[in-house]
Amino acid sequence: MKLHIVPARTGLEWVRLGIRVFWRQPMALSALFFTTMAAMSLVTVLPLVGPAVALALLPSATLAMMVAAAQASQGRMPTPALLLVAFRTGRQRLRAMLALGAFYAAGFLLVMGVSALVDGGQFAQVYLGGQPLTRELAESGDFQVAMWLSLLLYVPLSLLFWHAPGLVHWHNVPPVKALFFSIVACLRNLGAFTVYGLAWVGVFLGAGIATSLVVSLLALAGLGAGAAGGVMVATALMLAAMFFTSVVFTFRDCFEAPEAPQSESPAA
Repeated sequence: MKLHIVPARTGLEWVRLGIRVFWRQPMALSALFFTTMAAMSLVTVLPLVGPAVALALLPSATLAMMVAAAQASQGRMPTPALLLVAFRTGRQRLRAMLALGAFYAAGFLLVMGVSALVDGGQFAQVYLGGQPLTRELAESGDFQVAMWLSLLLYVPLSLLFWHAPGLVHWHNVPPVKALFFSIVACLRNLGAFTVYGLAWVGVFLGAGIATSLVVSLLALAGLGAGAAGGVMVATALMLAAMFFTSVVFTFRDCFEAPEAPQSESPAA
């Protein structure tokens, strides 16, 4: 397995490919993303362990979207069966994906724990859904410091796991090595990932402005808050699905293709 160094402008190409491939199979990719998020939300209702289990499923959910995007880029239709792709590739990869999930859950809870040292756990409770966000709480200085500290700490955690599911699935890399190779690839291609992130911020802002205009027109037409809410939710769902669709292209360009063909191949 060889790491590739790409120019910064490649970040724009990743965004373009994510959007283009999404529109090849918009319903299938949106449905798969919604189903994965819904499944994780349902898991959170389990007593005591629900939130941790849901966090542990995120690497598997990311892999499902990566494989789905790879299939869509090759002209195939992703199916709901991809929800279980992380658990259908043999015991060795299954153990590796479960380990990645456990590492991610532990890392995320550690980030929340550090933030709790600042504000007594208020941000963690809001983020994990245990406490409603009020205006007074949002304006609290300790809450804001905890929020920004969590964001700062989450960046290296995200880089550790960015490529790790793909490395386990397509290259059969052990979990700890996958985490190491993932963050090295992100740091060595920091220019491309910076452009990639800024480009997605631009896409989200542009879509937000366009959605606001549509919502205003619906209000003028007297169609009510229900239609406006539906437009906003649908737009947010599609944007999130587009973003996750683009992840596989960052993986494809950062690492050479597997030597031996796997049951699912990264996007060509």
